[in-house]
Amino acid sequence: MKPCNRGGHLLRHVEIILRCYGGWPSRAASFCFGAKRLDENEPTSTTLEGKLAAMIAPRLELLGFELVRIVVLGRERPTVQIMADRADGSQISVEDCTQISHDVSVAIDVDDPIPGAWTLEVSSAGIDRPLTRVKDWNRFAGHLARVETFFPQNGRKRFAGVVLGADESAARMRLDGGLEVEIRHPDIRRAKLVLTDALIEATASPPRPN
Repeated sequence: MKPCNRGGHLLRHVEIILRCYGGWPSRAASFCFGAKRLDENEPTSTTLEGKLAAMIAPRLELLGFELVRIVVLGRERPTVQIMADRADGSQISVEDCTQISHDVSVAIDVDDPIPGAWTLEVSSAGIDRPLTRVKDWNRFAGHLARVETFFPQNGRKRFAGVVLGADESAARMRLDGGLEVEIRHPDIRRAKLVLTDALIEATASPPRPN
């Protein structure tokens, strides 16, 4: 399908990908505007990501969602990856992701912070979700996670253990050997929950009534 132009607005081909695990997306329910995924590229600019986050987060809040993470990948045709949650904590649906994708794509087109063509992907956080906010670390205290830091912390950059919570300055974990550590948020390159039966049970929720 070729993109077409109506009234000055580019209409992009939409690819819908949904992977389910027990009625809940095990990874993500993704909506890809455009035919090419650029997942293996590096982020183009944290400044652009910050600008997009400031623009998108308030719009999602008005719709009843929360922005979990935003990443910009690629250069020639950048991909904007948006991960969102429902503010009420209930299960995010295909219809929710569709609503987010339509609203965000219009906002980006109007503000035009990205020169040239771009791709939009919207997804749910999934079960083994990234830990990007203080509230995520506190909500999933007691569950297993893996963390990678930008620089070595006491001789290591990778940590695995039980989430103990977080405050505004640092996240806390109990490692496999029983050692408890604190890792400053700016030092965390990535943090993600480990998929376990306990996590699946904790995140399962009945479908929302129509």
